[in-house]
Amino acid sequence: MSDVEPPELPRGIALAWGVAANPQRGPKREMSVEKIVEAAIELADAEGLGAVSMAAVAARLGFTPMSLYRYVSAKDDLLLLMQEEATGLPPEEHAEQEGWRAKLSALFEAQTTGYLAHPWILSIPITGSPITPNSSAWLDAGLASLNGTPLSDVERLAVVLAVTGSARWYGIIIAGYAEQARSTGMTPEEITVLEAGLFDRVISAEEYPALRTAIDAGVFLSEDDPFHFGIERVFDGVEAYIAGLERGEPHVSVADWVGTEPSGITEDKRVREARKSVRAAEKALRDARKFERQAVKDARGRLDR
Repeated sequence: MSDVEPPELPRGIALAWGVAANPQRGPKREMSVEKIVEAAIELADAEGLGAVSMAAVAARLGFTPMSLYRYVSAKDDLLLLMQEEATGLPPEEHAEQEGWRAKLSALFEAQTTGYLAHPWILSIPITGSPITPNSSAWLDAGLASLNGTPLSDVERLAVVLAVTGSARWYGIIIAGYAEQARSTGMTPEEITVLEAGLFDRVISAEEYPALRTAIDAGVFLSEDDPFHFGIERVFDGVEAYIAGLERGEPHVSVADWVGTEPSGITEDKRVREARKSVRAAEKALRDARKFERQAVKDARGRLDR
């Protein structure tokens, strides 16, 4: 039995789990942590995360900021509780799906839907694992989806993190487009056409040959969804890995990939200096090409006079 004392729960996490001490003073009944969080979420949904402050939330509830501090002692704790409440619990329907792939796909869709409902969640910095009830429930649901597979516990966690990371990235993109549509009055289709036109205007085949080829192929006007394509390919890889394990192939140690260069070369001072020189040379080349294009443009202008 260990003599080491378990770490004390931070105030925000303790509030999320309902084990924090209640305030000794302050308004009774009219004020509660739940009401404070609800008011803060309403503000964030309506005006964005930047509109949320202890003073603004207090004003919305009809109290002074000091009244709030008796319940939620720091804004960071309030943000954590807002994220926890807005995240909610994973949908029970995902467990009804057949197979791990369908279950994780359902969780992926539910997460991106949640980000659309409360896009301000994506503006809250990630400072570590959110050790809260609802966030833990999502992690548990992802891990449970992989029950019955030959994946190790570490591998299951890695797969779930890949799914949640993809969902967050997808959420950032679709929420960004939704905000642009709201602020400009443009439709998503109009935004797509505008961006494709901007790419077409500035990307040259000389400087960005692969990107220019993609533009000419119409990738930015395509109705295909690259994010669903990406997550499906992640699932393909996991499926192939599982098939290998079932054939008796060994597990790949996740630890072997941590802290290593892709090429397996340890980076020392000479490597860093060489990379710095390459970056400087690449910048000089880009500047030279810009100067060349400007010189050609000026020369044409003089000939046209």
